[in-house]
Amino acid sequence: MQIKNRNLFRITRFILLKLPGLFKFFAKFRSPQKRILIIKTDAIGDFILFRNFIEITKKSEIFKDHQVDLLGNKLWQDIAVQYDSKFIGDFFFINPDELYEAPLTTFKLALRLFKNNYETVLQSTFARTFINDGLAGFTAAKQIIGFEGDTERINVKYKNKTDRFYTTKMLLTVSIKFEFERSRFFFENVLRQPVTINGPSIPVNNGQRSGIIIFPGAGVLKRSWEAEKFVSLIKLILQHTSQPVYLAGGPAELQIGEYLTKNLPPNCVDNLIGKTSLPQLIELIGNAALIIANETVAIHIGAATQTKAVCILGGGHFGRFSPYPDYILNKPVCIYEKMACYNCNWNCIYQTMENEPYPCIANVSLEKVWQAVKGSLL
Repeated sequence: MQIKNRNLFRITRFILLKLPGLFKFFAKFRSPQKRILIIKTDAIGDFILFRNFIEITKKSEIFKDHQVDLLGNKLWQDIAVQYDSKFIGDFFFINPDELYEAPLTTFKLALRLFKNNYETVLQSTFARTFINDGLAGFTAAKQIIGFEGDTERINVKYKNKTDRFYTTKMLLTVSIKFEFERSRFFFENVLRQPVTINGPSIPVNNGQRSGIIIFPGAGVLKRSWEAEKFVSLIKLILQHTSQPVYLAGGPAELQIGEYLTKNLPPNCVDNLIGKTSLPQLIELIGNAALIIANETVAIHIGAATQTKAVCILGGGHFGRFSPYPDYILNKPVCIYEKMACYNCNWNCIYQTMENEPYPCIANVSLEKVWQAVKGSLL
């Protein structure tokens, strides 16, 4: 978290650390309802890997007669509402980073969650955050279950204090790195039943699969393969297939989309960047023949819709989100150049120009990506 207004943050910090104890005392004088809260405020790709566990929780023997609520991120609100409404009683969507400097908004949300009188709160993200921990504690639920976690996204001095909000803190098996498997481990232990799904899935209205979709952005410029390489790759694709080629992505990728269209032959690609909602993007990917992308939500949507995908992968979170394990059907083909510094959490040890990608991205050659794409075109 990056704090600009320290005074506002201090008030929020007081609310999140001091008031949960008071509300826990008040909760002693009430009986909890058959109602649970799932907290998941991570990015879009994280939610794609997670969302199938909502249905499993709602249909479980333990919680089948409970109302399941979801505290989620505004980034993926459209996906959750469209695909998961039948399993969710009430949604609460937030921008978690904004709450750190919005003490009144944070308090109002926390008070509303407390009034819902939850029996159980499930905070399944291994990399816990201060805001999630504080809101979980504020519910004063009978059970608040999470991971022991690490300090990747929470300062150790805050984690030491928010640890006490949890009634159960799971220790994750060291060998489990992939985010989907972490969620499966969590819910198998909470629900006390096997979870048999072997990967993310999203239902789409599949027609004739057609088209190649290029996602040239990655949210952060330094995690994106060079635009010049994408131009060369697209030219190779156009020489070897008559499939239509689309550019896709969010508003942050508008600039790279303009660069690509200006440096390609006129009208050879259809630029859809910034023109699709998330549900529309899911349908687009679900009916495509192939997607090519950096490590972004597009890769996870591809896996969830059983669409062939080639992923240009860096090393910041290697193994956590990609590559996918072998047992997952139609897993993305990941192209990378292994370096000794992998798993740096994107805290790169190398000095690079502001407009240059990290070396683990830049080292991925055009030829290596083209060979993977060429094989997927067959």
